[in-house]
Amino acid sequence: MQPLFLFLVGHAVCDFVLQGEVMGNAKNRKKWLASGHGAGFPPWYYWLGAHAFTHGGAVFLISGLWQLGAIETALHAAIDFSKCEGRLSFNVDQALHLACKLVYVAVLI
Repeated sequence: MQPLFLFLVGHAVCDFVLQGEVMGNAKNRKKWLASGHGAGFPPWYYWLGAHAFTHGGAVFLISGLWQLGAIETALHAAIDFSKCEGRLSFNVDQALHLACKLVYVAVLI
């Protein structure tokens, strides 16, 4: 159970503590924020990628497996992209992230 707890803590830190309002909005391609921040403001995919890599890094640090970190990066980006597109609700988004963590625990056992 310890890895599951650590994965959930990592998720909470990355998804709520480290993801500020700007990142939460800027990772959505439908919210064009450059007009308010200037022409040099990074495009949405930079923000989504940085957010997903933060999650992948947490999974790697907890599991010690770069492969799981890479998988988490890709899955987190895909899930969040789908949420930003309006295809998933917040609750489904979080449930999918939790399901990923359960699979990672199964891999580690």
